[in-house]
Amino acid sequence: MNFTLKVWRQSASGGRNDKGKFVTYTARDISPDASFLETLDVVNDELVKKSEDPIAFDHDCREGICGSCGLMVNGRAHGPQRGVATCELRMRTFKNGELIVVEPWRAKTFPVIKDLVVDRSAFDRIMEVGGFISVKTGGAPDANAIPIPKSIADEAFDAAACIGCGACVAACKNSSAMLFVSAKVSQLALLPQGHAERKERVERMIAQMDKEGFGACSNTYACEAECPKEISVTHIARLNREYIRATVL
Repeated sequence: MNFTLKVWRQSASGGRNDKGKFVTYTARDISPDASFLETLDVVNDELVKKSEDPIAFDHDCREGICGSCGLMVNGRAHGPQRGVATCELRMRTFKNGELIVVEPWRAKTFPVIKDLVVDRSAFDRIMEVGGFISVKTGGAPDANAIPIPKSIADEAFDAAACIGCGACVAACKNSSAMLFVSAKVSQLALLPQGHAERKERVERMIAQMDKEGFGACSNTYACEAECPKEISVTHIARLNREYIRATVL
């Protein structure tokens, strides 16, 4: 398969003042089973052979676990498939000869570092103020030591599946981080081990989210639609309830 890639290039030396531009490349003889990142690797191999600067993009596990691979592909966070991270997006998803536009996350809170790489340290700071649970778990407890209904355990596990990629922010017209924050709050608020810091945790995380400059929830459900782990917006409702519980009740 052959593709034309229109890729956003922005130099690191220019920093935030570098407006950047799109540059067109050709990717030839790509296997339909190749991932999108492997296609970028092929393009970069050709650029290196020409002594040109390769395209910078974030990646690590390439298994849809770490969340670092997030890109805007044809205007969609992580590409056209639902529940799939960019690193797991296969080229058979596209038509042979198709023009594919590749951009970094577009959010003020995620400034471009270089090309397709953005600074998502705002998420790290939100997680940092959330802190840790103070419950001393010790060794592995018996499975039934703390009875937890399966429905609640499953919901907590679903929230914990968030990989912090930032697709929710990139997809939201207000650049809201509510889905990310709600998932991180939910996974501990649902379980008894997280109740000790329940009040302080949600207050600190929401305060940091606002300090970082993320917008309010737009209620368009774009975050849920683009989340590679399909985190439900029902967690945002829980985040709101947890905040009201902490600040009003």
